[in-house]
Order: sequence, then structure tokens, then C-alpha cells
Amino acid sequence: QVQLVESGGALVQAGGSLRLSCAASGRTFSTYNMGWFRQAPGKEREFVAAITRSGSNTYYPNSVKGRFTISRDNAKNTVYLQMNSLKPEDTAVYYCAASVVWLPRENDYLYWGQGTQVTVSS
Repeated sequence: QVQLVESGGALVQAGGSLRLSCAASGRTFSTYNMGWFRQAPGKEREFVAAITRSGSNTYYPNSVKGRFTISRDNAKNTVYLQMNSLKPEDTAVYYCAASVVWLPRENDYLYWGQGTQVTVSS
């Protein structure tokens, strides 16, 4: 079992940057592919980034490609989401999640964090 705890959410002005962190418990963190998702009020949860177990491969949807960067430090059991050039439409609760499959369907992620709020003001 893996427990995930996100942090780093904040209120930031448009054009600004934030780095989110997701700390994982347990000694098996490096065996999971990791993903970041977000959910804005009244909207469905949206995939924003994924990274393989070793960190060698990443994947982004077009909505964040070039602005967001996912990375991980397996020695620290932590995955990060660096968000640059933030826009008001990036406002959402951001979640990290763990999967044994690369780029699974959302429902196939095994473990989820509780989320951290990111608010981008215009």
C-alpha cells in the first residue's frame, strides 16, 4: 500500500510558477508509474502529466505541454510537478496518483492523494 500526500498548492498570479510535491510512504515508490491530475469546480478530473518508474519517460496532454514538467526523486519518494506560465484556467485541485501500468485509464490508478488547491488569479 502507498499513501500519497500532495503539497505546494497556493494562490498565484497569471504568468507565475508553482512546484507541487507528492510525497509517498513505503519503500515501493520506485515500482510505480506516477501521474498528476486536476479537477476544477464543476468539471471532470483531467490528466496533466505522467512519469515512468525510473523517470526516463514523461507524457503530457497538449493543454499543459511546454508549461508543466513532471519529475521524481526515488531516493526521496517524491514526485514533482513544476508549473510555469500559469493561466486562470489552470485553477483546480491537483492530485497525484500511482499506477503499475504506464498511462492507464484514470480508474486504473491504484492510489490517490487528497489533493492540493492551485488558484491562478488574472
